[in-house]
Amino acid sequence: MDVRVLSCGGTIASEPAEDGAAPAKAGAELLAAVPGLADHADPTVEDVASLPGFDMDPDTVAAVGRRARAAAADGEPVVVTQGTDTMCETAYYLDLALDLSVPVVVTGAQRRLDEPGSDAPPNLLAAVTAATHDRVEGGVYVAFDDELHAARHAVKAHSRKLSTVASPGPGPVGERTRDGWRFHREPRSEAAELGVLETAATVPVVTSGLGVPGEALRRQVEAGVDGVVLAGTGLGNATAGLGEAVADLAGTVPIVAASRCHAGGTGAVYGTPGGGATLQSAGAIPAGPLSPPKARVKLLLALAAPDPVAGAFDGG
Repeated sequence: MDVRVLSCGGTIASEPAEDGAAPAKAGAELLAAVPGLADHADPTVEDVASLPGFDMDPDTVAAVGRRARAAAADGEPVVVTQGTDTMCETAYYLDLALDLSVPVVVTGAQRRLDEPGSDAPPNLLAAVTAATHDRVEGGVYVAFDDELHAARHAVKAHSRKLSTVASPGPGPVGERTRDGWRFHREPRSEAAELGVLETAATVPVVTSGLGVPGEALRRQVEAGVDGVVLAGTGLGNATAGLGEAVADLAGTVPIVAASRCHAGGTGAVYGTPGGGATLQSAGAIPAGPLSPPKARVKLLLALAAPDPVAGAFDGG
């Protein structure tokens, strides 16, 4: 089966150097390192970018989305390779932006091809076999360490371990065994599609913590940003100073309140100036179960969409 591979750099494409490792390998070199790949698919490779994962940006992700649309028009499922630092953000961005009839599977590696025990070949093989599987519907996924995750839930959970990708709460969609893929639930998109691929919005994240002052938020809004994500503690609470800033500024730009916790999401429970109930009463938009990075991705796209921003956060 034909499959389109879109290469963007990252550890999976990196080579060592005196001043530190950096992306250097083309997508074709990555595929050549996967034993038995031709037994599963006939890949076509396109090199979209050569960036470290920590330097991916919306313009590059939009370029990936345009290439994915072209592949889908040809009936080809898509595999995207990139750095793991923002791999799950890229996947969620694409899932919000695209409504394709073919799956898009994002993958990468924690260890370069030249390192002992590199996970690049098995992760690529898992991504290709998932993308071409007849049960995997249109939508965006992350394939890593023989697991398939819905983009909506996938997070990078460990800086070094090969099993870095997790889906707090629902868990992975499926796992790859010696006998093939075993699915725990139907593989499909679990995000609310916004239909916007391009965005020029500026959205910083302000993180609450012990004694963080309101100026941390005020300075961002005064600088002319388009929206802010407030990464709150617990159920999406913040310091009194940040809460007072939200009350003053929520009518100026959209402020989305998320939780720093890996699971559980936000809740309008607590009063006082920085409590979640007070923040929402002041006009903060609750992120629900979305993590701060995922809430930022959604806000970036929602700001470019024609519908009201708050409505975008009613779904996944």
